[in-house]
Amino acid sequence: MITASVDPRLELARETVGSVRILPDPSLPSRLIQLIDGRGRRYFAKQHSNRPRYVQEVHAYRTWSQHLTGHVPDLVGWHDRTHTLLVTALAGTRADAVAPGSREEELAHYEAGRVLRLLHQATLIPRSGAVGPDLADRLARWIARAEHARLISTNERGLLSAHEEVLANTLMDSAACHLDYQPRNWNLGESFGLYDLEHMRRDARIRDFARMEFRRWQAATHLRNAFYSGYGRHPTDTEQRLLESFGAIEAVTALVRGYEQDDLALSAHGRTVLARLS
Repeated sequence: MITASVDPRLELARETVGSVRILPDPSLPSRLIQLIDGRGRRYFAKQHSNRPRYVQEVHAYRTWSQHLTGHVPDLVGWHDRTHTLLVTALAGTRADAVAPGSREEELAHYEAGRVLRLLHQATLIPRSGAVGPDLADRLARWIARAEHARLISTNERGLLSAHEEVLANTLMDSAACHLDYQPRNWNLGESFGLYDLEHMRRDARIRDFARMEFRRWQAATHLRNAFYSGYGRHPTDTEQRLLESFGAIEAVTALVRGYEQDDLALSAHGRTVLARLS
């Protein structure tokens, strides 16, 4: 992504914290680099490919992160023209690196639930009518893209449209939501940490459970139970049914993005979720 002789991320870091060097990490996406300064302090520098996502992440760090003090990096610097930002690195390891089935994995889910509750409780608006229609519109746009690409049948289109109507006509709690809440964005150290705030915005509160519900918990109910134990409560029966409608968004989004990006695994995930909803 960076083709200029001077990397804007390095420029931002050097202007903000002084001399730094890159710490190679092949597991990071290309838009992200890890840096270390002369005192051994580590940072992550990111460059967004589009302005809206950059603006959303900077806003999240400057606004919503106050409810997650000690659990998210500090925003050290940002540059509007190049869509770059610099944050501190959290001490610890990514939660998706722990052994499946281990006590550490279960504890990570408990802590994930506990910390997410802090964000949701601090920003909660009960039974709001504002988010449902917006979510229905989002689902309608994804359905149209899936139809245009001939990715769904007539029956599947009807199923998705039924969930669109549910979303449009349901009052639901709203809160500041992370919206990519899963182990690859969790950090395990002295305290539970959270990265990647680029999707964070006000949305339906329980939508923050959807990634885990449809990607992790189907064959791991003990992890679901650990998470909700940390969160303080399980979804009600009504909320669980509503979560299925968020699964409709998950399914059709995965189908379209999998098709557009030629990602067979993502397409297969979309098919799996859609089958569960049938």
